[in-house]
Amino acid sequence: MNVLDYITTNYNQVLGLTKDHIILTTIAVCLAVLIGVPLGILISYFRKVSDAVLASANLVQAIPSMALLGLAIPLLGIGSLPAIVIVVLYSLLPIIKNTYTGITSIDKDTLESAKAIGLTRFQILFKIRIPLALPIIMAGVRISSVTAVGLMTMAAFIGAGGLGFLIFSGISTTNNGQILAGAIPAAILALIVDYIFGLVEKLVTPISLQVSASHTKEFIKKSRRTQKIILGTVGALLAVMLISNWVGGLDKSEKSIVVGGKDYTEQFVVVHLISDMIEDRTDIDVIRKDNLGGTQVLFNATRNGDVDLYLEYTGTIYGDTLGYSPNSDMNEVYNISKNDLKEQFDIDLLKQFKFNNTYILAVRPDMAKQYNLSTISDLARVADKLTIGSSLEFLNREDGIIGLVNHYGFTFGNEVGINGANKYLAIDNGETDVTDAFATDGLLRKYELIELVDDKNFFPPYYAVPLLRSGLLDEYPEIEDVLNELGEVLTNEVMVELNYQVDELQRQPRQVANDFLKEQGLID
Repeated sequence: MNVLDYITTNYNQVLGLTKDHIILTTIAVCLAVLIGVPLGILISYFRKVSDAVLASANLVQAIPSMALLGLAIPLLGIGSLPAIVIVVLYSLLPIIKNTYTGITSIDKDTLESAKAIGLTRFQILFKIRIPLALPIIMAGVRISSVTAVGLMTMAAFIGAGGLGFLIFSGISTTNNGQILAGAIPAAILALIVDYIFGLVEKLVTPISLQVSASHTKEFIKKSRRTQKIILGTVGALLAVMLISNWVGGLDKSEKSIVVGGKDYTEQFVVVHLISDMIEDRTDIDVIRKDNLGGTQVLFNATRNGDVDLYLEYTGTIYGDTLGYSPNSDMNEVYNISKNDLKEQFDIDLLKQFKFNNTYILAVRPDMAKQYNLSTISDLARVADKLTIGSSLEFLNREDGIIGLVNHYGFTFGNEVGINGANKYLAIDNGETDVTDAFATDGLLRKYELIELVDDKNFFPPYYAVPLLRSGLLDEYPEIEDVLNELGEVLTNEVMVELNYQVDELQRQPRQVANDFLKEQGLID
């Protein structure tokens, strides 16, 4: 599906996410200006602290944005707040630095003249320093604002929405049309923001400094009237967006829950399967928060109450969350996971769904033929010659590569971390030789990969199971019967087909989920 087809088919989604992106970016930039400009002015008067403040702002810039996001989630939860806070932090340096530079670079003779005519320190600041420094200050704000548009795409990882949702969802499902549907509006927004702040820069620059052979004083005055109309229109549109968003936030049902999901195809689908079932069978409104990153993000969000429920996997709970060594006994893994989550975190697990989305290793058909590979033991013989391209999570888990190589007694020649659908593209292009996958991945079918049999039974069972925050069942006991009914129809074969429809046929997860539930007679 190309970008025009995607936008035409999903224009409501694209417009809604664009609006979210604009609102989040506007709030972040306004806060950065409110913090950065006064701070820049303050350190211009207290030079002893200026180096410390600027060094701190530089340090924040040096921290990778995703690392800062990971640190913020335990403190601020998920949603708009951590995204805005991080973008504010990244936007401060140019604003503080340009404000400081602008204020301190005022000609000394001008300041002496101001003192000579009796102006106080505050009068000099507001009548001399700030007006003369405004062009430099606005240049810093302009840089920060354009950067903020791009940085805000990461808001999608924590459920804040924005155009990053389309970009990262498209990467996860190898949907280039969806990627461009997010990237192109983001790029256009950045250009618009740059243009708007360019107009502001011109307005705050004294007319005398803009007069040239081609721009007379009258021409500049006329241009300023046009610039003010444009800026006034933009300001009015932003005000309407913010007010409508605030009013929309007030119109929420008292009976509502948040259903979360991870950042890959199957989780995109199950979020809508669960949500559609609950909304059809009960009077509960569901807020859908898909594409929320990995296990720890969602688990912590559920513990904090930012997410009410999501679909987890028993092997992940047993090995990654609770820290037990891999165990192939399905019942033991489930029972221990259920009991320990309740005792340690007061979190509930419901009945297991029928599908087991366990880890597998897969290779291309030509690789399987070349090395006569059908099991992981076969792979162990030649693994030192091969490169595995796997998810970052798989590389760092005891029930992933760490435990696998110890259990089978081998090491790969090279290990490359590649998240999402890119690991499938890498193995299809011959850049890697082996990949990890989930048993129900639709991309296995799309790329015709060969699954290697886990002949020594290393990988634990990964049966899907609803994980619920503390107290949710007490508030809404009807949810349990709804999810138990859904779990009975979701088999491995069903999930492979649903995932394939998203990954290969490029259908929207929400529509795939809704159509399936209607075909099964589970919803009207």
